[in-house]
Amino acid sequence: MDFRATTENFLTTLAGGDADEIAALFAERVDWKVYGSPDVPWLGHCTTREDVADFFRTMLGGFAPEGRSAEIDHILVDGPNSVVLGEITQVIKANGQAFTSPFALHLSGEEGLITRYHIYEDSFTIAQAATAEANHPEESLSIAR
Repeated sequence: MDFRATTENFLTTLAGGDADEIAALFAERVDWKVYGSPDVPWLGHCTTREDVADFFRTMLGGFAPEGRSAEIDHILVDGPNSVVLGEITQVIKANGQAFTSPFALHLSGEEGLITRYHIYEDSFTIAQAATAEANHPEESLSIAR
């Protein structure tokens, strides 16, 4: 399986929202980088497939299903590496705060499994949304374009 197929399968599975199905796409050991504020409950270090399942379970559980979207602008593949560029919009379940952030996701893999997950996003905006007091649904945070 070429790595484009692995990447597209990951994105489709991620959209489905099942943390265990997402984690099944990862190798037993993973090189993981998700930067941001310790105030964001799902951030943390992952090294195993079990950690990955916990990460996605916590992260996806922290978002309201409504108002969730992702736009993929580009998928660039070079051998066992891919970079996915796009923009996400989410609503924090605990406070109703929406945010929009561009992202770049670097994945690598071996034998059809993901071995590297490094995501770069507007962690400041995400931390602001996660720590904000309850807001009105029409309010949202976004970086200036």
